[in-house]
Amino acid sequence: MKFPPEFLDEIRARLPVSEVVAKRVKLRKQGREWAGLSPFTSEKTPSFFVNDQKGFFHDFSSGKHGDIFAFLRETEGVGFPEAVERLAAMAGVPMPSQSDAESAEDKKRASLIEVLALAARMFETNLQQPIGAKARGYLSDRGLGPPVQQRFSLGYSSPERFALRDALAAKGVGADQMIEAGLLIHGEDIAVPYDRFRDRVIFPIHDRSGRVIAFGGRAMEPGAKAKYLNSPETALFHKGSLLFNHHRARKAAHDSGEIIVVEGYIDAISVSEAGFPNVVAPLGTALTADQCALLWGIATEPILCFDGDSAGRRAAFRAIETALSLIGAGKSLRFALLPEGQDPDDLIRLSGPAAMAEHFKGALPFADMLFIRETDGEHFDTPEQRAALERRLGEAVGKIADEPLRRHYQADVKRRLATFFGDERERMGRGDGGARRAFGPRRGGPFPPRGPRVGLAEAPLPPQSKLGRRARSPAREIMILAIAVGHPSLLESHCEELAATEFAGPSLGAFRDALIAAPAEALASSTALAEWLNGAGRGAEYERIIAVAAKMPDWWCMRPQASDADADHVLQQNLLLQQAPALHRELKLVERSLATEQTTEQSELDFARLLDIKAKLAELVDAEAAIDGFGDQSGRTSSAI
Repeated sequence: MKFPPEFLDEIRARLPVSEVVAKRVKLRKQGREWAGLSPFTSEKTPSFFVNDQKGFFHDFSSGKHGDIFAFLRETEGVGFPEAVERLAAMAGVPMPSQSDAESAEDKKRASLIEVLALAARMFETNLQQPIGAKARGYLSDRGLGPPVQQRFSLGYSSPERFALRDALAAKGVGADQMIEAGLLIHGEDIAVPYDRFRDRVIFPIHDRSGRVIAFGGRAMEPGAKAKYLNSPETALFHKGSLLFNHHRARKAAHDSGEIIVVEGYIDAISVSEAGFPNVVAPLGTALTADQCALLWGIATEPILCFDGDSAGRRAAFRAIETALSLIGAGKSLRFALLPEGQDPDDLIRLSGPAAMAEHFKGALPFADMLFIRETDGEHFDTPEQRAALERRLGEAVGKIADEPLRRHYQADVKRRLATFFGDERERMGRGDGGARRAFGPRRGGPFPPRGPRVGLAEAPLPPQSKLGRRARSPAREIMILAIAVGHPSLLESHCEELAATEFAGPSLGAFRDALIAAPAEALASSTALAEWLNGAGRGAEYERIIAVAAKMPDWWCMRPQASDADADHVLQQNLLLQQAPALHRELKLVERSLATEQTTEQSELDFARLLDIKAKLAELVDAEAAIDGFGDQSGRTSSAI
């Protein structure tokens, strides 16, 4: 739900930052502030400070900064709604009132959660009774003894068709509630609804708050139609948006900055018990986009650890397909490939936790796994086969939505193909059937020499004098920041570009970092952002930037009153122009590399990069011309000022 600003302000007013922080950090008074050791880094000298008057904390060792909501999110790994709910309870502030429809829906959800909690306790009791002996034996054989069974609230469902239905009915639960909770199978052709889970080991599935919202069941009968069975989609349970063990794993994952994904419930429990509590599993489906978003909310490169068989490889390949359009700066995946025929549980029992840790440490990057997917089990003895591989890789990389990352992947694919085809050519020439090396370095390459390149570039480079004068100037940096504070919505759409932009002035770079760290509620308007900057101790810098920007010729586009479309256009062009110094540096390096003796392969790659840089510099000239002419006629209208 959306929280009113006055509600959040009330929580802040009732809860001093020091009171919230002190539950995790030992603080001591230091003048008007409190000081302590950073909860984010290991240190011996305090660099973490809390200011109750200004309502924020600042950690000099990690650069983290924010209010009580930000502190809870950073230290506990919870989402904003949960942070608000927990802090509201601490402050004694009632949650905002809801409409009648919302209130009725919440009551219904609460009722279903109570039913599922009751069912979970019944399943747990069954497991420890004589009826659960076979299930206990199965779990013990898998290394999940009584303590583990209790920690993960494992259970067992009776083989009788109406055992759970009758037990819940005796507690006053209606059949309609059981059906809505996904506990009974029903339909027009079913006269009497009956238990969905029968003769199965039961794995409770929790939401991020730790409440049971569904179940997974592993059949005890070898001939069962479905070895694993999950609850159906309900008002509480959407299997593509959840991860098994997420509520237990998120704290450990947040603290370590790493999260591990395995295929099944038992794998997740085994890996967790082996000393890796930061482990989760999908709920019987291929990894979804929503699950990727959950994972990236905790770690930048989750490790996918799938079984070492053909099914595990297919699961990894499907994950690649799902993630291709989603990956970007700070959002990727790594892949831990297990030995053939082993799952994580097998590896831990046979080789121990240390072997598992080594597999996690050696997890392959996304780019490696993508190349393996396209070459796995294929032959490339003919030009047609090699062309098909190149086309498939090009199509896959084309799905990457993040433009800078897509460009880097395209260059990476060219390097890999040059090495891969070169090795294939050597193998065919030797006739020895030697194995191909997909990623290893080699000298030489398949491309014929192109002859001497006098002057290196086949066309003159764009004039550098104007770009040199205007790129990465303090004035341009101030313009970028002024547009951002005047139009906070652009911070979200250009966050990654802004984060990657070089700032000549360290103070302006620090102000940029503060803007990127601003909470979502501060981006509601330019006024809200100004208030947040003032509260974060950046008010003086904000005023100076606005004052300097007001004297610039293009001040009209920086004002909050200017249209977002106009401001966005100017911001994009200026961010593009900020790349000029880095491109010129790279140009010199490429020219220097081309002037030295090198392999044909490297020469080809350098020449391709040279042409790419030339094209980008030409874009910069166009961008500068666009800014110079932008707004001369209809662009700078009175309505935009």
